[in-house]
Amino acid sequence: MTEACRIPRVTEARGRSKFAVFCWVVLAYTVVVILWGAYVRATGSGAGCGSHWPTCNGEIIPRSPSAETLIEYTHRLSSGLLGLMVVGMLAGAWRQFPARHRVRRGAFATFLFVLAEALIGAGLVRFEWVADDASLARVLVVGFHLANTFLLLAVLTLTAWWAGGGGLIRPRLSGGGVWIALCLAGVLLVGASGAVTALGDTLLLHSGVRPQDSRVVEALAGLRYIHPLLALMMVVPVMVASTQFSRPPTRLYARLLTGAFHVQILLGVINILLKAPVWMQMVHLLVADILWVTLVLLAASAWGEGEAGTW
Repeated sequence: MTEACRIPRVTEARGRSKFAVFCWVVLAYTVVVILWGAYVRATGSGAGCGSHWPTCNGEIIPRSPSAETLIEYTHRLSSGLLGLMVVGMLAGAWRQFPARHRVRRGAFATFLFVLAEALIGAGLVRFEWVADDASLARVLVVGFHLANTFLLLAVLTLTAWWAGGGGLIRPRLSGGGVWIALCLAGVLLVGASGAVTALGDTLLLHSGVRPQDSRVVEALAGLRYIHPLLALMMVVPVMVASTQFSRPPTRLYARLLTGAFHVQILLGVINILLKAPVWMQMVHLLVADILWVTLVLLAASAWGEGEAGTW
């Protein structure tokens, strides 16, 4: 290979390497934004900007804000920054990779899920499904919100994986593939039920909404056992999946998944015993995000088929 041909290829490889690092940074920052959003909910600060969106109490920059307003406004700013980062990631994917490449598709899917997150957040504010609101609509939207958040993390993880050289993914249900599929579906369901349970804890334990005053809170209090029960039901799929793979990268992800799962079960028990303090809810959600990302990486590694392909 001549020097003239080598230089463009080296430059391209460096550009893609930097882009992959940027994708992982966006993923880490997304987790931070998710945690801050949970803090907004757990502290009852969702109404800090009133029912106004995208303005805050009718102002672009709130004057003399309360603590709740600062918390909600900071979340909006951090979410806006995430949106700009994802737009930058989308532009980088179009610049660094050819048409129909899986990185382009992943970046575009990430943009769509971030847009959906923004619309869900706007809906929560405009319909006043925040603070001590105990409507059934809020419960349903919170569960859907968590599912959308997990899917956002999944496509963002895959985009970073592909940008770093990850190959074509072909989901297979043979061998350990069926256990991975069960884990993906199960963890998504457990996460959604956990979001609903956390909302019930916030309304009941922190906002002071009594079961006798709200049928929704009464139902949430009565169904609190559903989330830990679903989590315990995941023991078998996770443990079996972790023993199905011998290839070094996949085996490492399987071990990390098992470790994160055990930590999460322990945190869930502590969370119940301490009656869901805000800080423990944050830690519990952080480990849930880490567990989910690890599971997605396990699936990508186990179902990967080399470097070729467009998807």
